[in-house]
Amino acid sequence: MRTLEGICPILATTFNEDASLDLASQARLVDHLLESGAHGLGLFGNAGEGYTLTEDERRRILDLVVKRVNDRVALVVNCGHTGTDAAVRLSKEAEDRGAAVLMVPPPYYMKAEGDGLLRHYEAIGRAVRVPIMVQDAPAMTQVAMPAALLARLSREIEAVRYVKVEAPPTAPKITAVLRESEGQLTPFGGLNGQFLIEEVQRGARGTMPGSDMTELFLRIWEGLKAGHTSDAWEVFTSALPLVRFELQPGLGVSAMKHNLTWAGVIRCARVRQPTADLTAESLRELQFLRKWVGDRTSSVKAAAM
Repeated sequence: MRTLEGICPILATTFNEDASLDLASQARLVDHLLESGAHGLGLFGNAGEGYTLTEDERRRILDLVVKRVNDRVALVVNCGHTGTDAAVRLSKEAEDRGAAVLMVPPPYYMKAEGDGLLRHYEAIGRAVRVPIMVQDAPAMTQVAMPAALLARLSREIEAVRYVKVEAPPTAPKITAVLRESEGQLTPFGGLNGQFLIEEVQRGARGTMPGSDMTELFLRIWEGLKAGHTSDAWEVFTSALPLVRFELQPGLGVSAMKHNLTWAGVIRCARVRQPTADLTAESLRELQFLRKWVGDRTSSVKAAAM
């Protein structure tokens, strides 16, 4: 079973102007991320508008991505649902279609605690053979999962092997997760990589940002792995204005898609409701930042050569 590590961007879901699936752009985006060097791909996460897709659309996209990737990298598939039985069905189907890891947030409508969360993840764990990544994202789910609870899930459910820590402050929580689980639970970062360096220094195995800045995140990761922490900070600091812009609630997904459109990777920046598109004012701000970040990161790269 492949070990998950490194930069694993969440694949944007590409639409035509009429909001139907644009599978040609989807295939180009997969190729672009693999050619950039992504270590894995995440599907149907928040940055991928998974919450807007029907089950049939999920199947079509997953089948396309599995075929395109051809087992070159691991696929992490979000299988969250408000109901346990539905989450089990989604998880089994994702595994059968090629998922290497299942990313599962807690139920967020009828919120569970302690034993209720244990039963939810237990049901999924009994039904699948691939590892589960618990998505700890309280800003989205309004469900708090302390490090001790996450460690309990990993001790009592064999399939629970990863956690995506998106509960700020993330770096201290990664330390707590590793301590409480005695290293049994492998943490990943999220939140568009805003604390990637601190998270990796605390023991995170990687991060799962959006899919428009993969090359920059890879440069930061490679600097850290080579022990060139100052170089990693130079790249990160240069990219930070764009990372920061995309973390504004309600703007990130559209910004990522506009960046990918301007780069010629996908054909259209269309998002689906309730995801909001950028206003003209926000687009002007994004265009300025994209050029500013591009100029700065190019200068940093040239200085390092």
